[in-house]
Amino acid sequence: MIKAVRGTRDLLPPETALWNSAEATVRDVFRAYNFHEIRTPIFESTELFSRSVGEETDIVAKEMYTWEDRGRAQSEKGQSLTLRPENTAGVVRAYIEHKLWEWGLNKLYYIGPQFRRERPQKGRYRQFFQIGAEIIGPASAGSESPARDAEILELLATLLDRLGIKGWSLQLNSVGCAKDRAAYNEALRKALEPVVPRMCVDCQRRAVTNPLRVFDCKVPEDQPIIETLPRISQFLDEPCREHFQAVQEILKSVGVDFQLDDRLVRGLDYYTRTAFEFTHGALGAQNAILGGGRYDGLSESLGGPQAPGIGFAIGEDRLILALQESAETVQPKPDVFIAPLGAGMDREAARLARELRAQNIVAELGDETFRLKKSFEAASRLKARHVLIVGENEVKAGAFALKNQETGEQISVPRANLAERIRGKQ
Repeated sequence: MIKAVRGTRDLLPPETALWNSAEATVRDVFRAYNFHEIRTPIFESTELFSRSVGEETDIVAKEMYTWEDRGRAQSEKGQSLTLRPENTAGVVRAYIEHKLWEWGLNKLYYIGPQFRRERPQKGRYRQFFQIGAEIIGPASAGSESPARDAEILELLATLLDRLGIKGWSLQLNSVGCAKDRAAYNEALRKALEPVVPRMCVDCQRRAVTNPLRVFDCKVPEDQPIIETLPRISQFLDEPCREHFQAVQEILKSVGVDFQLDDRLVRGLDYYTRTAFEFTHGALGAQNAILGGGRYDGLSESLGGPQAPGIGFAIGEDRLILALQESAETVQPKPDVFIAPLGAGMDREAARLARELRAQNIVAELGDETFRLKKSFEAASRLKARHVLIVGENEVKAGAFALKNQETGEQISVPRANLAERIRGKQ
């Protein structure tokens, strides 16, 4: 038997009802904040991710699904392509390619699958789903303002509250500008020299290639060493300090709680200034439900114009896990089960179903070969709220027997009034 590939899975009812409900709420919140949807390709040039995410990140070094797309002739050299491991780089690529700076400030969101070759675990898959958003544009349009950082964070607090996720926590830090990071990396290298031989293999590599990535380490034995290392907050220049302070002041003014965490650096090279994570206790040790930050130099690194930006990505698989802790997964119930009785009644039932569905009634059809008892049993299995009986006499009279499955009440309802009665508005 052929099964789903390791690290992937099928999403089945009734769980998909929770996914759809969450995504509908997400879209409503984005609409309220004037964000607009963007859909980028599932695969991109490998160079896009190596230049943006960073050659020394685990994503690029270990986790990407990459292949050579051969030319038409066997002798032609192919292009290296990669299934997208994250979506910010693709959005910025689209921003540059389509000259979106001409629109001014861009507020864009996406919902879709991403791919990373990592060890599957609770809430973490090789094909996973992300919900994300980006604010990007020329500095003259306000994209560099701390108000944009605070707006993103306030949106996320609103979204998690609207979804019904209780007990979330926001961790906040500033990783400074490129100059700050250069000075900090040099200080880290010096601090790591005497201790790095006692650390894990990955940390020994990172200490040489990109010391900031040491803070991504999850090896328990390395944590006491990491605690002794200098922090980025000691190296921020005055503009970065002022920017970060302004973000905090706006968050306080709108009532969004946060904790400062000067170990928080995020896992991608393009981050500058504000970095953040939202965590939730229901997810265990790997408790990050979403994260993001500012990436003011990313457009320039990809050959585009100066375009300060900030964004985030929600791991939707982990979001659903958190929702399942606080909300029962419920299969949506049909408003009505239409029970045709006798030969030729399938046609009449189908006509009625079409009329009701056109009025946004969720209708399920039975079959004219069913006895009435079997129709009611089928309606009960589906937890349909009503059963509508369609027989020859009902069709001739233009009125149909409608039974409320919850109260047991059965009444005759004229065809024109069926939708209103099913909705309970008569």
